[in-house]
Amino acid sequence: MDTMAVEQNGINAVPEAERHGRPRDLFWPWASSNLSLFGIAFGVYIVGLHLGVLPAIITGAIGYALSFLLVGLVAIGGTRSGVPTMTLGRAPFGYQGNKLPAAFSYISNVGWEIVLVTLSAQGGKEILARLAPGIPATTATALCFAVAAVVVIAVGVYGHAMIMAVQRYLTYVFVVLTVVYLVLMAPKLGVSLESTAGPGEWTGAIIFAMTLLGLGWVNCGADYSRYLPSSSSPRSVALWTTLGGALPPMVLLVFGVLLAGGDPKLAADAGSDPVAALAGALPTWFLLPYLLTAIGGFLAGAIMDIYSSGLSMLALGVPVRRHYAVLIDGVLMVLGGYYLLFVSTSFLGTFQSFLAIIGVVMAAWVAIFLVDMWRLRAGGASYDERLLRPGAPALNLAGVVSLVVASVVGIGLITSADQNIAKVVGFLMSAELEASTFGAANIGVVIALVLAGLLYFAITAVTRRRAA
Repeated sequence: MDTMAVEQNGINAVPEAERHGRPRDLFWPWASSNLSLFGIAFGVYIVGLHLGVLPAIITGAIGYALSFLLVGLVAIGGTRSGVPTMTLGRAPFGYQGNKLPAAFSYISNVGWEIVLVTLSAQGGKEILARLAPGIPATTATALCFAVAAVVVIAVGVYGHAMIMAVQRYLTYVFVVLTVVYLVLMAPKLGVSLESTAGPGEWTGAIIFAMTLLGLGWVNCGADYSRYLPSSSSPRSVALWTTLGGALPPMVLLVFGVLLAGGDPKLAADAGSDPVAALAGALPTWFLLPYLLTAIGGFLAGAIMDIYSSGLSMLALGVPVRRHYAVLIDGVLMVLGGYYLLFVSTSFLGTFQSFLAIIGVVMAAWVAIFLVDMWRLRAGGASYDERLLRPGAPALNLAGVVSLVVASVVGIGLITSADQNIAKVVGFLMSAELEASTFGAANIGVVIALVLAGLLYFAITAVTRRRAA
C-alpha cells in the first residue's frame, strides 16, 4: 500500500481487496506509541503505593497485560468487519445512541493529543536549555511545539499506511536509544525498597496500572486492525496487539521501579516531570538522542490519537472526509496546546483529572462492546449490514442504560486532586475509603468495566428470551 497516498477510507468497511498484512504487523504501532519515557514515571507512581521492587513489577506487569488484552480483543472486531472502533459501537448502542460514547471517545483522543504534544514541547524546551542556553525559553518551547504539531497532523492526514510505516521505524529507533539510555542510567538503579503493602495495595496497584495504560486505548483497538484480511487469526490479532502495547512499557516500568530503589530523589522528580528530571542526570553528548527518544515517544502516541479522533468524529455523524477531520482535530490540538503552554499555569492537572472521568466511561464502553461482540456477533457480516446505514436501529436501550448506570457508579468511586472536579466525583465513597489505596487507585474505572459488562449481559439475556 502506498504510504505517500492520503488514505481515502473513512468509517466505511475497508474492501477485502484493500486489506493486507499480517497480525504481527500490529506490534509496531502499539509498541511505538507506548515507548514514551513517561513509562518510567509510571513505575515511580506504582512504587508510591508502598510496594517493594518485586511487588511493584509484578502488579504493574499484570495490570499492563490485562488492560492491553482488552485492546487486543477490540482489535478482533476490526479484522472481522473492516470497520473502525467507534463505528462498531453502533451495534450495542444503536446508530444514534452510539453518539454518546463516540463523543467521549473523541474528547479523550483530542485531550491526549494536546497533553502529549504539550509534553513533547516542554521536554524539548528543557533539553534545548542544556544544548543552547542562549535560546529564550519561550522561543524554544514555541519551536518544539510547532515541529511536534506539524509532524502529528501530517502523519495523521496521510492515514493508516503512513502510520504503520512511521511507527515501525520509530520503534526501531526508540528501542536502540532506550537501551543506550538504560545503560547510562544503570548506576542509579537499586533494589532498596521496603514493602508495607498488603493484598489491598496489590489489588490497587494492578487497577492503577490498568488505568495508566491499556484502558486509555480501548476506543482505538479496531482502527489499526481493520486493514488486515478478514481471514486473519483472531488469536493472533489479539496477541500481537497485546504484546505491542504491553511489553515495551513493561521494560520502562521495571526501570522506573529500580530507579525509585536506587535514587529516590531523582525518582520523585521524574514522577512530576520525567523528561526534564531524567535529562539532568545524562551526559551532554547523549542529550540530542535523548531529545529524539523523549519527544518521539510522545509524538508516536499523539499520532495514534489524532488518527482515531478523526474516525470518532466521523462516527458522530460529522459530514467531512477523514483527512479533513484530522485537520480539524489538529486545529483543536494546536489551540489546546497553545493554552497549556503559554496561557495556563494549572490547567494540565485539571485536564488530566477530567480525562480520568472519561476513562471511566470508556471502561464501561469496552465491557459492553466485548460482551456484544462475543454473544451477539457471529461474524463480520452482521456488523457491516447493521452499522453502516443511517436507517439502522437508532437506539439500543440495553447498551445505553448499561453505559450510563455503570459510568455513574464508576465516577462515584474515583477521586481527583483537583478541588473543583473532586466535588462531582467520589460521591459513593466514604472519607476513609477515599483516603485509602483503593481511592488513590481510582477503582471506579474497573468497577465500571465489570458492572457494565454484567448489566449488558443480563439485559440482553432477558430481552432475547422474551423475543424467543
